[in-house]
Order: sequence, then C-alpha cells, then structure tokens
Amino acid sequence: MDGLDSTMLTCKVVWVTASARGLGRAIAERLARCGASMVVHSRSEKTPAEFGEADSTHDVAEEMAKIGNPITTVFADVSDPGQVKAAVEKIENDLGPIDILVNNAGGDIAAQGGKPDPNGAYNISPEDVKSIVDRNLITTVDCCREVVPRMIERGSGRIVNIGSVAGFAGRSDGVLYASAKAAQANYTRCLASQLRENNITVNMVAPGGSLSARFLATRQASEELLEAMNKPTLERYATPDEIAAAVQFFASPLADFVSGQILRVDGGSQLIAA
Repeated sequence: MDGLDSTMLTCKVVWVTASARGLGRAIAERLARCGASMVVHSRSEKTPAEFGEADSTHDVAEEMAKIGNPITTVFADVSDPGQVKAAVEKIENDLGPIDILVNNAGGDIAAQGGKPDPNGAYNISPEDVKSIVDRNLITTVDCCREVVPRMIERGSGRIVNIGSVAGFAGRSDGVLYASAKAAQANYTRCLASQLRENNITVNMVAPGGSLSARFLATRQASEELLEAMNKPTLERYATPDEIAAAVQFFASPLADFVSGQILRVDGGSQLIAA
C-alpha cells in the first residue's frame, strides 16, 4: 500500500500514543512519511522488546528519524494524568504544540499482564476491570483533557481514536474490552459534538483482526485467514499499514469537514450499525 504524500502533514506535530510497537508504530511511521514531526511514545524503554519488535524505544525512534523529520521520545503511563501532563510539556518543548493526537494505547490486558481469565461479563476481577477500562477509555480521556484545551486556544486540531469492531456487538468473551471500546466510540461522538465550534475534528478508526506482533502472540490466529493474506480476498486479517492508512485519511486535509465518524477497517467482516 502506498498513498503517501511527503508534504501532506509538513509542519504538523503528531502524538500517537503507544507508538513504539504494533499498530501505533505503523501509524507513526506512515504519518512521518507524510511529513509530520513525530513522538515515539511508550511506557518504558523495553516496551518494544516484549513481542520482539525492537530492542528499545530509542531504537524505534532512531529508525523513524531516518525518514528525515523531527522526532522526540516520551515515556508515560497515559492513564495517569500527571504523566500525561509531563509528556505533553516535553513534546511541546521538543517539537511544538500538538496538532494531531492519535489515541492508540489500549488492549485486552489484565492488571498483571496477559488476557484476563475468566474474561466474561460478570466474573472478571475488579482489578482486571479497572485495568481494561483504564487502558482503553481513561487513556483517551486523560490525553484529550490535556491536549484539547491547547487545540482550542489555537483554533484547530485533529483527534483520531483507535477503537475496535469488538465495541459494536454483544459477545461472551472479552466483554470488558468490548464495553470499554463501545464507551470510547461514544466518547468520540460526544467530543466531536462539543468541539464543532472550535474547528477540531474527532473521529475513530475501528480495526478488526490486524497482524501486529501482539495480536499473533496473544490470540489464536486463524490459519485460514493467515493463509489468505497473499490472496485477492477481503476474507483475511488487516496489515498494520492498512489501519495506518485510515488514520492518515482522518489526519489529512481530505478530512477537513469530517468529524464524529467511525471507520471500521475490517474488510467488511462486520456489517452492522456502528
């Protein structure tokens, strides 16, 4: 996939949360190739090594810097308001005001790591409930709380939230993750409504199954869908860059008048109202 325009986001400062690995890294690299100044963000230096994607966050930043645009690195738990505030201050000191915020941090991850077990609607532990809601909803709220007022002052901005098709249908497994993503989707609509007068767009990209390293390490991937990756069919998984391309659209001038929308990137696997 291409569709890249090296001048599309020139002079724009972009913060993609959790961008040292996985979908976040793919999004950050694509937007950097569109001319943006980028933030490489993770919780810790060793985050990219958890699934073998790189040795360190700084290694990812060095690789991304080869694209040729300004890069900075920040470490923060974005469910902690104090750490979000410190991260935003560092970004602004290093690169300037944030023009585009991509809330990518998330995941169906228990308080102690791994997937919750059990992972249903009523028998999940309170600690795991908090962990999942914090990762998928509170991170988005905390980052918007810090970044949005600064966008309002400047009279412009773009926010793209990374959701999931899991948030649009009932299910018996991964229930809290699905519920948190549903809440994030409605938060997207509510924030878009509130920010119309301020020239700030707010949209969501909701992936289906996507072949990140974490997806392959933590899920039982379908052999049939994996085998279909090189075939001319939509009955397969998405590549991380296909998710990133949808984010590029919302971040670009092509979406100047698009706000409050949810774009599923799942090859048409879920055909119900979002």
